[in-house]
Parts: sequence; structure tokens; C-alpha cells
Amino acid sequence: MLVVMQAHATEDQVRAVCQKIESMGYRAHALPGAQRTAIGITGNKGEVEPGTLEEMPGVQELIRVSKPYKLVSRDLKEENTIITFPGTDASIGGRGLAIIAGPCAIENREQAFTVAERVCRAGAQFFRGGAYKPRTSPYSFQGLGEEGLRIMAEIRDKFGMRIVTEAIDNESLELVEEYADVIQIGARNMQNFSLLKRAGRTRKPVLLKRGMSATVEEFLMAAEYVMSEGNYNVILCERGVRTFADHTRNTLDLSVVPAVQRLSHLPIVVDPSHGTGKRNKVTPLSRAAVAVGADGLIVEVHHQPDKALSDGMQSLYPDQFDDLMSQVRQIAPVVGRTVPAIGSHTSAPLQARSGVQSSASPLT
Repeated sequence: MLVVMQAHATEDQVRAVCQKIESMGYRAHALPGAQRTAIGITGNKGEVEPGTLEEMPGVQELIRVSKPYKLVSRDLKEENTIITFPGTDASIGGRGLAIIAGPCAIENREQAFTVAERVCRAGAQFFRGGAYKPRTSPYSFQGLGEEGLRIMAEIRDKFGMRIVTEAIDNESLELVEEYADVIQIGARNMQNFSLLKRAGRTRKPVLLKRGMSATVEEFLMAAEYVMSEGNYNVILCERGVRTFADHTRNTLDLSVVPAVQRLSHLPIVVDPSHGTGKRNKVTPLSRAAVAVGADGLIVEVHHQPDKALSDGMQSLYPDQFDDLMSQVRQIAPVVGRTVPAIGSHTSAPLQARSGVQSSASPLT
């Protein structure tokens, strides 16, 4: 059920409706739009009896939502969600293209800072790096843990980039939440429902990667798990799916970008590094991702990829990343996007762990 408030409804009226919904034993999720606020109702086992809700001050109409995902749906919020980060010009979901770049894994301080300096100079607003690495083999490099998180916090302080890093379980999420600006949930954990619920109880944005064989509905339902716990700052990420093709590591499904944008208000970025697994295919697929309308790119970069402890074959050299950014800057204006100029984003070391603002923030 969806409660659509009148355009002139006050915050007190919105709050009163939310309190009424809670008193009925349900959960209320108020998401403001450009013209009016919509309140999603979850926790109901069947149809919600409209009853007194329709008669409350400020209520315009009640709409039944047929889709299994409610909070993710454009039925709830027609406008695109834009996630912003106080103290910086970085955002995800707006007209500006979000550029997220860095090594697959944080290996040591020298490696991380070398890559960070180059991707920052090229225009990346977000630095990605793995402190915890879920690997196919138990004998592969598993990440530096909290030491890696501390290194990324230093990078944020020095370069002003926001930090994106993965939590692989509830225990690691506690530390990632303390250090990171964006919490990544990887493809292997897309349907780890306890982890999704725990991520939903944080107020940090969550970057949710599509599972290796997930349908669009399964992808959106995973995002619904996060949002149902009260965290409306969710970023979707297409990173390739498993097919019979063997010329790439995965098959990058760029058709999912317009498909998601038709169904959901959430931003969606593309990971051409995992999507192809081949260094020489990352830049062409990045161009295609921008052209198809993605809200951003997440690209792996390493200054010595042949010596990388994780995913060196798909990591760009810094010079190749410079070239990628140059090409993206030419394509972006054609589809109404902007890309940060070289080294142009704002450094905000004193606000490194400040909050996040979103056009999907609740009014309850």
C-alpha cells in the first residue's frame, strides 16, 4: 500500500500518518519527492484496510502496489534518488557521473596511496579498495582487514575522495561502517538476507552488486531488504552475470541499466572490470555503460597489475585510466551527463566521517 500525500501537506501531517500506520502494526517509510511525499507501508501480511488513513489531513490518495518490491519501486517515488555527501561535490544518481576507482584489494600503504593519487588526479570522486576479500580459494589473499580500512581512511583525509569498500559478513560490517562512506555488498552476498538487513540498519549508503545469476526482480528484492530496515540510500551495481560465454570472465548485461531505471528510482552504476575480467575490454565497456545511461562507473586500477594480489588481469594501468576518463568526458555530454574535471573535486579531511544526505531521506 502507498499513501500519497497532498503537495501542500505539512511535516506534521506526514508524521501523523506515519504514526497512525505504526499504531496499526505496520512500518511506515516516508520518501519525499519533488512535489509531494509518498509513504510506503510494509509489514502487512495482506491488504491494508484504508479506513481512517484516507480521511487524515494531508492525504491525497491510497494506491495498492502490485509489485513484490515496494520501496524500491517508482510507484513509491517517481523522481530519481540522488545520494550526496556533505562537504564534497560528490554524488551518485544526479546529472554528474559518479567515478569510483582504485585497486581490487588494499595490499599495503604504498600501493594504495600510489593508485589513489593517480585516480584522484584523473577525476575520481570515490576510492574503492577491498579490506576484506571473499575469494574462491581459501588460500588466496583475503585482505588486510582493519589495517586496510585505516589506510583508506588516510587516503580520504589526504585526497578528499569518499571511500567504498566491501563488508563480507555481519562482523566485518561493524568495522566497515566505522571507516567507509559507502558499504559495498558483493555479488556473492546479494541474497545474504541477514547481511542485507544489517546493512539496512546502518545510515551509510549501500552499494549492492547484482548476483552472478540474479534476475532483475531478485536484484531489486535484495535492495528492498536493505530499504525495508530503514536505509533508503541504496546504489545498485551491474557487474556481469554468468553465461556460457568464455571470452570474458562474466557477461556484462548493460540492458539491465534501462530496465532498472524504468522500474526503480535507485541509482545504478556499472562495474566493467568484473563484468569483463579483461583489461583490454574495460574501457570499451565503460564507454558503452555511459552511453546506455549508467549513473557511474566502478573501475579497478593498479600501478603494477602484474604483481597484484587480486584481479590483476582486469585492473587498468593508471595511464589507461587517464585515457578512459578522457573518452568518458567526450561521451557524457551527449547523454546529458557531466564528469569531474581533472583533480577538481573538493577535499574535506575534517568531515571525513560526516553523514550522508539523500533525496530519499525519510521525514518520520
